[in-house]
Amino acid sequence: MIHEIDDALRTLVRDEVLEGAGVVVVFEAPTREWAAKVNAPTVNLYLYDIREDLRRRARGLHNEYDERGTVVARHLPPRYFKLSYLITAWTRRPEDEHRLLSSLLGGLLRYESVPASRLTGSLATVGLPVPMTLALPPPEDRSFADVWSALGGELKPSLDLVVSVPLTDTPVYPAGPPVTEEGIRLGFGEMDEDARPEATKPASARPPLRRGHSWRITEE
Repeated sequence: MIHEIDDALRTLVRDEVLEGAGVVVVFEAPTREWAAKVNAPTVNLYLYDIREDLRRRARGLHNEYDERGTVVARHLPPRYFKLSYLITAWTRRPEDEHRLLSSLLGGLLRYESVPASRLTGSLATVGLPVPMTLALPPPEDRSFADVWSALGGELKPSLDLVVSVPLTDTPVYPAGPPVTEEGIRLGFGEMDEDARPEATKPASARPPLRRGHSWRITEE
């Protein structure tokens, strides 16, 4: 799933957003050691966070039908997971980096989801949309300064791209055979005398009633 999104973003950024400008697209961690080796205009899409998109979680079961329209199985709905990418531009001059970021911002904002033509593998066959958002404020429990501190690098202008990916590998429950006759069929037969309820037995077969004492409470 994650590698399929990587492939889709690489082709989307390289061929459509930057229109084949000869910029290298990588997914490596932008550490000091990596930055020192960059020798060509590069766009880095670093995957720094993976968490479930709880707003898109659905309940219940989905039916699967055969060619006759009969339910053959039921499965849980897909669960969406947010893949957060830190997008940075790397060139020899800050002005060129800003131009790259401007092109990325304007180009990616045209899409509310990853284009279906860019999806491959399981994401292409499932037929579900893959929403994405760009440059939204980060959650309260996470800041970009913390990400750069963890990487050991200096704070750098960046774009935050979040892709919500459906995971369809959920449990499948086979359905029982369809009902072919309506109603319930009842049968009648002889019942052992000892097994019959007391109310249905003849009076001669019932145990005698016991007489008891009656009590009355009076107040003095």
